[in-house]
Amino acid sequence: MTSRRRFLLQSSLIAAALFAGSASAQQKEVTIAYQDMLVPWRVAHDAGELEKATGYKINFRQIAGGGDVIRALASGQIHIGEAGSAPIAAGISQGLPVELFWILDDINDAEALVVRNGSGIESLADLKGKRIGVPFTSTTHFHTLVALEHAGINPNDVKIVNLRPPEIAAAWERGDIDATFVWEPVLSRVAANGKILVSSGDISRQTGKTTFDGIVVNKEWAKENPAFLAQFVKVLAAADQRYARDKAAWTAGSPEVLSIAKITGAKPEDVPAGLALYRFPTPADQASATWLGGGADGGAARSLAATAAFLKSQGTIANVLPDYSAGVNAAYVEQAAK
Repeated sequence: MTSRRRFLLQSSLIAAALFAGSASAQQKEVTIAYQDMLVPWRVAHDAGELEKATGYKINFRQIAGGGDVIRALASGQIHIGEAGSAPIAAGISQGLPVELFWILDDINDAEALVVRNGSGIESLADLKGKRIGVPFTSTTHFHTLVALEHAGINPNDVKIVNLRPPEIAAAWERGDIDATFVWEPVLSRVAANGKILVSSGDISRQTGKTTFDGIVVNKEWAKENPAFLAQFVKVLAAADQRYARDKAAWTAGSPEVLSIAKITGAKPEDVPAGLALYRFPTPADQASATWLGGGADGGAARSLAATAAFLKSQGTIANVLPDYSAGVNAAYVEQAAK
């Protein structure tokens, strides 16, 4: 090889290396907080589908409660996170720079109030003087208070203890609490030696006060990364569609269920039944006034407003906004629904 050819080749290799290094340095990065809800999106998470679709480096961080997720978003520790409608309502009420852009699930019967066998609790009235473990400012905290109000019970007559799901499981094993309002995978564990008194689906049907889990994003980060969020919604929608199309095949030994169990820590045999308790709205449903669309009259905005009003009545938050649609962004699901 001539010296000139060798020089050109070496120069090309150096240039390629510099370009690769520059591209690597410019790679976008995002931190996403997730919880242990049993949802189809866990399969895409485990398979790295979001990384492949966006080219971003994804840092996943498991956080046990929605209130902690909202605080982490507000402090800049994370960019995107999963939270229930109650902590989302609390965060927006406090003026935190977060917005809801995807309905992860309609909670329906996936959260339930379970009472311990032998506790003597046969009805909501029997909860007086008992200890209930719930994560504060969560959807289950909200529905605990709604259920008590609906039954005419003063919350001050019940000992409500602030516990995250892993702490609930430990407290239940020790016998420190008489009841809990919680979701999977802890729900199955406590129900093994307890009785479901009422579910979130029951409370929603009785009172009209629904709950949901959603995905929220820091507003400033969203403005700088709209293409990422558009792709994220497509990945989420595809995961839900795969489940809806072939849910009978998602059995305890299937790859999909094993992925969900791996990410959440649930037992594979509990996953299919846990998934079936939720409802997963399609992008078209989410873009409509049923959920994210419709402005102040949209389902999500109205649910957040009702939740905030109730939390304020209980002293959990100080302010209620006149319009919660400012914290709801339907733009990405509208793109996905086309």
